[in-house]
Amino acid sequence: MTYKNGLAENLKSLRLSRGVSQQELAKDTGISQQNISRWELGRHVPNIEECIKLADYFGITLDELVDRDI
Repeated sequence: MTYKNGLAENLKSLRLSRGVSQQELAKDTGISQQNISRWELGRHVPNIEECIKLADYFGITLDELVDRDI
């Protein structure tokens, strides 16, 4: 199953704009590379704790991470 969400494309875009690989992001955040891959492909969605780690890593809000307009 593939989830339609702004997070999948946004996460990949954020990661690439920072110039880091999935493996580097995994190491820096403590999140598995497999999960990052699944999220970028839209196969799974992260839980709130994982979203907070990602938002903190990229220095953005949770709304920005999930590509939500306020």
